[in-house]
Amino acid sequence: MGDLVSKSLAVKPPLPGDVPLSGWRRALATPSLPEAHRSIPVRPDSSWFRKILVFAGPGYLIAVGYMDPGNWATDIGGGSKFGYVLLSAVLISSLMAMFLQALAARFGIATGRDLAQACRDHYSRPTSIFLWIVCELAIAACDLAEVLGSAVALKLLFGLPLFAGVIITAFDVLLVLALQGRGFRLIEAFVVTLIGTIAVCFVYEIFIARPLWLEAAHGFIPRLEILRNKEMLYIAIGIIGATVMPHNLYLHSSIVQTRAFGQNNIGRREAIKYSVIDSTVALLFALFINAAILVLAAAAFHSRGLHEVADISEAYKLLSPVLGASLASTLFAFALLASGQNSTLTGTLAGQIVMEGFLHIRLKPWIRRLITRLIAILPAILVIGISGEGKLTSLLILSQVILSFQLPFAMIPLALFTSDRRKMGPFVNSRFTTAVAWLITAAILFFNAELLWLIFRGV
Repeated sequence: MGDLVSKSLAVKPPLPGDVPLSGWRRALATPSLPEAHRSIPVRPDSSWFRKILVFAGPGYLIAVGYMDPGNWATDIGGGSKFGYVLLSAVLISSLMAMFLQALAARFGIATGRDLAQACRDHYSRPTSIFLWIVCELAIAACDLAEVLGSAVALKLLFGLPLFAGVIITAFDVLLVLALQGRGFRLIEAFVVTLIGTIAVCFVYEIFIARPLWLEAAHGFIPRLEILRNKEMLYIAIGIIGATVMPHNLYLHSSIVQTRAFGQNNIGRREAIKYSVIDSTVALLFALFINAAILVLAAAAFHSRGLHEVADISEAYKLLSPVLGASLASTLFAFALLASGQNSTLTGTLAGQIVMEGFLHIRLKPWIRRLITRLIAILPAILVIGISGEGKLTSLLILSQVILSFQLPFAMIPLALFTSDRRKMGPFVNSRFTTAVAWLITAAILFFNAELLWLIFRGV
């Protein structure tokens, strides 16, 4: 039924009350992520609880990008060096993520386009190509963190060389193909299971670490000291880059369209409401896990005078003897492996959406995914071959800073499009929402400029 509705809307003028398409230069040729588009039915007569369950899923695919191995490196480094101070950066970046992902979901549902398709339609071809390249760099930086994180976890758990671990991660593309071939719901269920596994591991870690809860609570209050300290600001921007993922904005605007909601304004409005609930709840889980990693590092290392534990492998080796629990290190590595594998799923999907949306290139699913994985694996092999294993954690943190610098190139189009009534119709941002969107964009630009100023001054 959903396919019939989509086809009828593609050849007929919009019905009264539907979102006008006058803001777009061309009609949409193919839907985003066509193999899963409107594949999950939504019954209009369902209860609110059943609708929450039906719309639950895309938010968790987004959330895994906010708890990937890149987060581990920045959170461990921040917690061991500065204690609980940078919890405020985790909180602020999580709130930014909730707001931006809500905008992305609204945009995808209201327009029927993902953000990449919209950029291709709105901007000139050179600008679109530039935005595509920037987004591919963001995905490569994120995938590099995920590949290296998974390889480190395999080394810690099974003693595999890092090079072998990187090669093994190449085959997780087969897992993506197998899961998506059985339906999008199975991918979502797999991701939620891994998130639950990570959460359970860190509940145990926090329980045995016994953090100073009052100090941790104070850590959520922002301090000017973060702006004045170059090292602290560097890690804070890394936390923002690791938390607010630029390619997740493209991904979210696409996968919310896997639900076959009503194609009128009432159906879209309801879909937006439940999709925002889904992403907000999922990102609360991401906030908990990111905060838990930092709190664990602060409680286990900083409070014991170990202020330079920024390496994931070093943290693994120290956890059990420091906390006096033999399972601490094993669960830490197991959660890291789950995190890395989880993130590869969403990174691969994001790569597919970005390539198809910006370039309008249609490739076979296995070819698209293979290209996406190679973009990540080849840099990882070069990093191990040239820099050696000792440089991995610093490169993980650097990759997250790179993500933060690329974020405005996704945020600015999203803020522009969702504030344009010709493109959004009745779902256009309110003045307050528009102001908040531009405030967040300006804040991230300011943090980036401040970091560059501190680096060039040599402070």
